[in-house]
Amino acid sequence: MSTEPAAENAGTEEDAPDAATPRTEEEETGTGEETGTAEAGTPADEEGTSGEAVTPADEAGTSGEEAGASAAAEEGTGASAAAEEADAGGKTAARLSEAEAELAAQRVERARIAARKAAREEPVAAGTKLTGKAAELLAAVRAVEQGERPAATFDAPASPVAPRRTAPPPPRGAEPASVPPAPSAPDPAALEAVAALLTRGGAPEALAPAAVRALGEGAAGELESDPWQLLRLAGVTPEHADAFARALLGAGAGPGDVRRGRALTVRLLEEAALRGHTVRELAELAAALGKHGVPDAEEAVQEAVAEGDALLFQDGVPPAGDEEEEAPPVPVLVGLERYALAEESLADALGRIAAAGAGTEDGWAPAAEAAGRGSAAELIRAAAAHTLVLHTGGEAARAEAAALVSAARGLGLRAFAAAHTAEGRRALAALLGAKEPALTVAGLLSGTQGPARDAEGHFALDLLVVLDAPQLGVEEAALLAESVPDGARLVLSGDPGVLGSAGAGRVFGDLLAARFAPHVVSRTPDPGPVGEFVSGLGVGEFEVPRTGGHEVVVVPVREPGEAVHRTVQLVTDSVPRALGVAPDETQVLVPGHGGAAGTRVLNAALKERLNPGPGRFGGFDPGDRIVWSPAPGRTALGRVVGADQEGLRLECEGTPVRVAPADTGRTVRHAWALTAHQAVGHRWAAVVVVVPGDAVPVLSRAWFYTAAGRAERHLSVVQGTGEALAQAVAARPSGERRTRLTTLLSRPAEG
Repeated sequence: MSTEPAAENAGTEEDAPDAATPRTEEEETGTGEETGTAEAGTPADEEGTSGEAVTPADEAGTSGEEAGASAAAEEGTGASAAAEEADAGGKTAARLSEAEAELAAQRVERARIAARKAAREEPVAAGTKLTGKAAELLAAVRAVEQGERPAATFDAPASPVAPRRTAPPPPRGAEPASVPPAPSAPDPAALEAVAALLTRGGAPEALAPAAVRALGEGAAGELESDPWQLLRLAGVTPEHADAFARALLGAGAGPGDVRRGRALTVRLLEEAALRGHTVRELAELAAALGKHGVPDAEEAVQEAVAEGDALLFQDGVPPAGDEEEEAPPVPVLVGLERYALAEESLADALGRIAAAGAGTEDGWAPAAEAAGRGSAAELIRAAAAHTLVLHTGGEAARAEAAALVSAARGLGLRAFAAAHTAEGRRALAALLGAKEPALTVAGLLSGTQGPARDAEGHFALDLLVVLDAPQLGVEEAALLAESVPDGARLVLSGDPGVLGSAGAGRVFGDLLAARFAPHVVSRTPDPGPVGEFVSGLGVGEFEVPRTGGHEVVVVPVREPGEAVHRTVQLVTDSVPRALGVAPDETQVLVPGHGGAAGTRVLNAALKERLNPGPGRFGGFDPGDRIVWSPAPGRTALGRVVGADQEGLRLECEGTPVRVAPADTGRTVRHAWALTAHQAVGHRWAAVVVVVPGDAVPVLSRAWFYTAAGRAERHLSVVQGTGEALAQAVAARPSGERRTRLTTLLSRPAEG
């Protein structure tokens, strides 16, 4: 069996295969979010696609919107492996990097959610409405839980009942260490045992570290008793796992083995999560399992549910049909337990915040009047009267959110605003005139920025404004909402047209669709011809403004080689000469990493012109522009400073970072060319968007809107798709993510 070491592939958004081929329905059931045809059944452009064309490995996943099915397979397990790695070693909060601290906080939240779930009479309230085969599956699972079926068949011990909040809040330490500590090395004895087992099964020894991180010190025993657990490692395909199982188990490793079915069920759900879905229809999941040769798909799902890996749902009751016409059945949904519980927790927390009652406008009226008659005044009035508010708009609308925070602080309230990136935080601080109330979401959740938490884990604040809200995954959003104290105001603000979160879920879109809270729409347009062009893209119009200047330029090309040549020419010569924008202020954005004009090819060409060198430090040289991905969904832009035996030394957004040699290829990429998902939350003076002909299957309005919206002064579009790009903008807005949040938000409150 030949496969890339999981240690080299786990956890970044760039690990997916490099091609963009259409996803089959069995590979993707609901489609991922930023795929070619509204994410449903066409190639994704987010975290990788399959093949070697334009696969944006960074956008699907980590859940994302731009990933293909085969890419999702690699990234699915990679995300969990990376999460395990980030939390390894029992580090104290004072030593945690920001990304690691947030992952630790999310683990605390998941434990709290699980404890809360254990206090329920049943796993999930919606499960009580299951009918037909789904009801039989759930009944079988509960029979195991209640001891009515032999424990030898299934092992599903009951969880102890716990109060609503049992986990202590993550300790709040100082700013993260400038050089994050390396994860603790796996136990040598465990590594040796796993390496020996992998060799015996025909798998690469290089998988041993990833196996120990994913499965723990007892990984060798786990793999020997269940070889298909190898699917938890990034880069391992079902074919690889089957070969490994046959080598260890011999003739007993058949396609109908219950362990195989359970592992494949989890893998398929993980792939769906990487495309943004929190649930998948049971019928589609069963069909996908059938494609993998699982003879009894329902038994496989039952095993996954019994083991606590997945949950079944049937949200809603089939309408009563008359005698002549039978009502359509309500679909049965299956989801990974971690995302199901996070959605439940998020819905409860948002309900608690919204139910705190209307605020009072006393004292707010003068602030609203001072803001004038525009959208900022409307936002201030809405926040004065409600404890949960939604706010949508483009880049210019960020000033309205800042005006709300300033008004609240002027009233003596503890008000804070959090952005998605460090760059967004700096821009926000400039609008506020002070750095203190400006945070990043990661810094807030990890406890390295912003207010402390009280004994119950709540932030000490009266108003929290979260910008870039579409980037919130369901787990991150659940942790955030649960941390807002009773009576405090929460405002979620963002541009609904951009690519969605790298994590599973569609939080902001679901809230808007459910009309769960007052919604203020910004009327402040983004300035200039670029702003005008991007605004048109948002409504499906591809119209280049006729200004007589060079703000928006479309450069047609015939083939990928010409696209690469023209891109390098624009960055190194045309844009600096015509507009005075240096190459360092120009960013190239493409749909994916692979293909003849993907990030890999373009980065090599741009490095040769802008910072030539032998790449003697793992392919990098001092001065190289890079993107560092320390954890799934987390990226930071920077430069290479140097390297030594301890690893690569980077400067990322003003913070020194050291990356161990073993992690360099997995977490660091060149960044003269990025994908749109890597660029979310950043802006540059000039942007060159490259759309080669082989990118047609992955194009969508959301992708191009996001890419074009990163430009401040100048936008060049190097495109070889003919009319396909304009057609994608008009007809492919963005794909739907299958989630349960809208249903949960409409559920009657308990008690």
